[in-house]
Amino acid sequence: MISVIILAKNEERDLPMCLNSLTWCDDVHILDSGSTDKTISLAQTFGATVSTNSFESFGKQRNFALDNIIIKNNWVLFLDADEISTVEFHHALSDAINQADDDVAGFYCCWKMILDNRWLKRCDNFPKWQFRVIRKGRARFTDFGHGQKEDKVIGEIKYLKEPYLHYGFSKGWSHWINRHNNYSSQEAVVRLNNRPPFKNLFSKHGSTRNPALRSWLSQLPGWPFLRFCQAYLFNLGFLEGTPGFNYCINMACYEFLIKIKMREIKRNKLTNKA
Repeated sequence: MISVIILAKNEERDLPMCLNSLTWCDDVHILDSGSTDKTISLAQTFGATVSTNSFESFGKQRNFALDNIIIKNNWVLFLDADEISTVEFHHALSDAINQADDDVAGFYCCWKMILDNRWLKRCDNFPKWQFRVIRKGRARFTDFGHGQKEDKVIGEIKYLKEPYLHYGFSKGWSHWINRHNNYSSQEAVVRLNNRPPFKNLFSKHGSTRNPALRSWLSQLPGWPFLRFCQAYLFNLGFLEGTPGFNYCINMACYEFLIKIKMREIKRNKLTNKA
């Protein structure tokens, strides 16, 4: 019923955990983008099919998977190596697909961010939505910020409310910080040049509203500090202990990086015009 595609590069640490959660799936694929560790051999040990393609962006990589990987099933679930399908998520996904009418092109999914074995429900503003389940031939992906969003959708995208688990800190804070330094450069460009319409702020759909909120709120003076206050104080993130505090601080730093890079882009544009 469901095939799974996992994007990976040097994921020998996380991949076994992800694959162990997919024993229910008879068609698991790894799209590797140049691993130099044991990622490929581990994937083969678990019986996954391995394909390779150089990584340019998340949107392009997912589209490459849709175009070039031969899957058995009519539905595809995209996961990352640091994500886990729980029993509840699998059951909810199966039920949703079984009940989906012909107009359903896919599903937005949400995750539980896990840090130090704690779900950061408040600090991470749960739920956040990504297009992760697609009916074959009914949608594409396009790059958006450091990630991707749906594109060329034929039909309706519904919401799967049961989350999967996301271990975004499994490789340590240094890895997270380095990765988000790169992400902040991409986010700065999008928030300046591809800002969603203001009306999207009032959408009832989180998948539409949240990107608009990020883009418009980042224009506010002191936004990184406000982001910390929103998550840690107003959203009661302090109830999530030290993991919550660490996460909120680093997310505020991430927003600060985006803001100063936006300022730098504007300055460079003015310099080039002069």
